[in-house]
Amino acid sequence: MTLRTGLFLGGLVLALTGTFLFLLTPIAALLLQVPPRDLPTLLRDTAVSSALLVSLKTNLIANILFLTIGTPAAYLIALGRFRGRPLLVTLIELPLVLPPAVAGIALLTAFGAFGLLGSTLASMGVVLPFTQVAVVIAVTFVAAPFYLRAAISAFVALDRTQLDAARDLGASEAVVFRRIALPLAADALRAGWAMAFARGIGEFGATLLFAGSVARLTETLPLAVYAQLDVNLNSAVAVGLLLLVISGGVLLVAKLPPLWSPAAPSSTAGGW
Repeated sequence: MTLRTGLFLGGLVLALTGTFLFLLTPIAALLLQVPPRDLPTLLRDTAVSSALLVSLKTNLIANILFLTIGTPAAYLIALGRFRGRPLLVTLIELPLVLPPAVAGIALLTAFGAFGLLGSTLASMGVVLPFTQVAVVIAVTFVAAPFYLRAAISAFVALDRTQLDAARDLGASEAVVFRRIALPLAADALRAGWAMAFARGIGEFGATLLFAGSVARLTETLPLAVYAQLDVNLNSAVAVGLLLLVISGGVLLVAKLPPLWSPAAPSSTAGGW
């Protein structure tokens, strides 16, 4: 090994060490802040348990929405060939780069009492801001683009010959989507869902502006962290640790071995 090669490898190791320490030090500090024996008591606090329930409920509904609607929408965008497709994808990705405060203001101007659609909804007796429905909308708005982006990329990467072979054997488009496309894209879809769920469970800014932080109604776990900072630092840290565990679990789910395998096409059209 030459001196130049050794210096280069040393620089790589130094860069890796610095990156690792920088990213892991705050997490280690969070883990060491509160003694483990105190965590059960802190997490049993009414404010924490209610925030956990609100977060789980609203995120579950938001996930169902963008999975059931977003998956076929991403499939159509990925396989479709139509004018304006790049612009459509860009607009779908736009919430990814919006600052959280801007996302919240956008939701208010759309669905607030005097917003683009809010005034019409209000005349029908539907008020969205500062309700749990507003939390669901905020979570869906900021999290869905993560899933849609991953889903579009997953479907674009599919081997078109396998899809065409299924069609040649008599499979309908619905069957091709359900039995060929979905299984082939399953791993990428799961990874995209994990990122979307982690983004949604940690959503703060848009939720605060659009849904507020009302205890037992719209206060989610991130909002509870903010609220507890002025009351009890250890309680805020405990909620942060709970979010850390949830996020870590989601990342592990994203890295699980493949759960689906594509169904083998029948040699006859009747096999579908």
